[in-house]
Amino acid sequence: MKKLEETLGVKLILRSNRGSCLTPEGKIFYKKICGILPELVETIYEFQQKSSEKAIELKVGVLTSLGDILMNQYVTYFQKNKNILITVYSMEKNELIHSLNSGKIDIASSFLSDDETLENFEKVLFRRDKMVYYAPNITEICNTISIKTILNFPLVKYPPDNFMNKMIDQYFNIAGKVPVVAAQLPSPYAIIQYCKRNTAGALIAERLLNTLGDSYEHGYCNIDPSYTMKAFLLYKKENPKYRAIKLFIDYVVKLNKNNS
Repeated sequence: MKKLEETLGVKLILRSNRGSCLTPEGKIFYKKICGILPELVETIYEFQQKSSEKAIELKVGVLTSLGDILMNQYVTYFQKNKNILITVYSMEKNELIHSLNSGKIDIASSFLSDDETLENFEKVLFRRDKMVYYAPNITEICNTISIKTILNFPLVKYPPDNFMNKMIDQYFNIAGKVPVVAAQLPSPYAIIQYCKRNTAGALIAERLLNTLGDSYEHGYCNIDPSYTMKAFLLYKKENPKYRAIKLFIDYVVKLNKNNS
């Protein structure tokens, strides 16, 4: 900033022990550059990417219940591209939206309900996740379990204010009631561990169970009626990192094209 003041020949900021503030000239200068600032920042990112001197960091927020472990394959792929660095955060739904609005993250990966509108963001459907019934200690499960049978066993859910409870309750609206709640836990990993150690079941994305490994691939079955959740990538088009964001999204969509 001092170099900029020297170049312009005017003082832009008043500094004191209590902090700093714009001078009258600084306020005028700020208003003048506001219109071109996003384009200027985008140009800087573009040159950094081309020169490969500094990687562009994409901050990706993932809905906790979607499973941050599923991001590993994307991170691994972009490790080969020295121009883009992926940093992943696990967040709940409200925090995801707030962080995307505030610029704390560049991309959000989340399930969304069909009736949800998010006017401030661009959204791209990249996957339909099949939900299954995970209950390794319930011997009655086979290839397919009906919603009527699921009602006979305790269900592990998320805390009451968690977005995923709304999605799960939508499924049980078909039956007009929900199973007895065995426990309310904050993440799919905690829910899976609880089901492994207790006689209870849960609705979990099949893809997450398969990603966790062979030990989790047994002990779940299909549900009748079937249920899928739509997974989206959200972003702001005016983000100066748009080119890198688009590259990331195109790769994710391509990787999941058989499941969208």
